[in-house]
Amino acid sequence: MNVYIYTLGCRLNQAESEAIADSFSRCGFPVMETGESADLVIVNSCTVTQKAEQKARRMIRLFARRSEVIVTGCYAAVSPDEVKALSPRVTVFSLREKASLLSLPKHVRASIEAGLSLHEAVSSFAGSVADPFAFDATSFQYHSRAYLKIQDGCDNSCGYCRTTVARGPSVSLPSDEAVRRALRLEEEGFHEIMLTGVNLTMYDHDGSGLGGLVERLLSVLGSGIRLRLSSMEPDHVDDRLLDTLSDSRMQPHFHIPIQSASEKVLRIAARRYSIDHVDSIIARMRKAKDDPFIACDVIAGLPGEGEEEFMETYDFLLSHDFSAMHVFPYSPRPGTPLFREPHPEERVRDERAERLRALSAEQSRRYLERQLGRSVEILAEEGCEGTTGNYLKGSLILPDGRVPIKGMIYSGTITSIDPVEVTAGR
Repeated sequence: MNVYIYTLGCRLNQAESEAIADSFSRCGFPVMETGESADLVIVNSCTVTQKAEQKARRMIRLFARRSEVIVTGCYAAVSPDEVKALSPRVTVFSLREKASLLSLPKHVRASIEAGLSLHEAVSSFAGSVADPFAFDATSFQYHSRAYLKIQDGCDNSCGYCRTTVARGPSVSLPSDEAVRRALRLEEEGFHEIMLTGVNLTMYDHDGSGLGGLVERLLSVLGSGIRLRLSSMEPDHVDDRLLDTLSDSRMQPHFHIPIQSASEKVLRIAARRYSIDHVDSIIARMRKAKDDPFIACDVIAGLPGEGEEEFMETYDFLLSHDFSAMHVFPYSPRPGTPLFREPHPEERVRDERAERLRALSAEQSRRYLERQLGRSVEILAEEGCEGTTGNYLKGSLILPDGRVPIKGMIYSGTITSIDPVEVTAGR
């Protein structure tokens, strides 16, 4: 039986999908790169926008034409009946049951050996409430770096977001366990670890926080391993965390969900930070790293956004020269406080989104042009592809045409930006 894991949404979903893939691989089931030849497809879904849900529905229907399909993730959590109605070959597992999927491979194997069909095997599996930190992979099917989940849920309840509805309140992996898992990943031979969570900077926010954990990790991990942070909500980014960024093992790539640079819009959306705080975070990141890649999320057309508020956001993004922007047209989500609040009409919203995307393309190009000739480290991935420390995707060229070893880090120089090429010195 072949298995394929299809993932939508955040890096936390990617981390959890990797752990599920690892559990199938360890049980002897081939994990496929695509879904064409898969007997079982697991869709790890997202509910951030209407488009994410639409894409999930389209792919679920497509997979269900030829495969047994399990759907989990945030969309499955908030709209289980809608998902089940897509096909009789679809089985839904809630987020509370998601980690129990790690036990599914053994159940499927035993069921098939007992003469049951794959559909019967999946249908007879009883999902149960499981530890959200049971996702503890030591091999990764779809990535060269390791993912370490240290946080789940969110306490913020932003006015537009369904994540709190789906994921529940913030919880943190104990720091001793986080350190143990990181050391094990280092022993397994990984050279880069990405820390992930729904709201990563909310990690242990009543204790020593994310900064305290990063300090511990840097003190025990070797010099040959890199640390990368996934998306960093501004409200819990503090001096202790920012101080860790100057360590050479902390990668010069940061992602901040800003959403708007209008104080008025942030208040309406119940975002818990000021633009002055975001400004200070960016300044500290640039002080810690030489021209880091700083990306952001921004939402066009939030309730309360007039032309003046939009221009506040546009001018802020322009003046801070972000390396890339993930632009989302505002998507009213059922069950959120802003669902029925007035907001810019779709035409205006979409026009603003296009202006922001054009600005993002311009600033991304300028960032790339500054990288030509710079010395970088690059993590080798499939074939000759790789990712630099500042998260540029490109080709890695070794002397004598040698093929890079997947998962290894090479030093080199960016010799081309269109496309990106890194010529290694070893």
